[in-house]
Amino acid sequence: MSETVFLGGIPVPGPDPDELLELVARGDQDAFARLYELVAGPVLGLVRRVLRDPAQAEEVAQEVLVEVWRGAGRFRPERGSAMAWVLTLAHRRAVDRVRATQASVDREFRAALLDRTPAFDEVTEQVENRLEREQVRRCLRGLTELQRQSVTLAYYRGLTYREVAELLGAPLGTVKTRMRDGLIRMRDCLGVPA
Repeated sequence: MSETVFLGGIPVPGPDPDELLELVARGDQDAFARLYELVAGPVLGLVRRVLRDPAQAEEVAQEVLVEVWRGAGRFRPERGSAMAWVLTLAHRRAVDRVRATQASVDREFRAALLDRTPAFDEVTEQVENRLEREQVRRCLRGLTELQRQSVTLAYYRGLTYREVAELLGAPLGTVKTRMRDGLIRMRDCLGVPA
């Protein structure tokens, strides 16, 4: 059965893809060249619709045509036409490429997450530090206003007793007493042995 091709409006019998594919299965290179001319355009069109990336589509189309050359012996005309067989190969190969590309993206994403995930010891340390800071804040709230001001200025701002006394306008001895009493309450609140 030959395919009819129109040249200048005149019907000219063309090659039958099924017959060409059977010849290709026997190693006929001329038959492959003629089959290539018939199927290359539809294969590339189908693959482009699946992949959308022109470079990848061209690469996959070439892989399909090589597979047609190598696997022509697997074609069974009783199961469908040569064109349907070739386009099925093209569709499967394009879908495989999409899946492989997505799997690669997923692997890279997981690897990036692992690189960003801190080691267990770092996480433990961060949690412990956060809990300690919260406990210190809670204990500071348990001090009198004068004790809290003195401790905060000395320990969190790094001021000396004298600088704290000047800033608060209080005698140096009073600041020292506030600090001592405040630190004793902090020690008891935090559960630190005396």
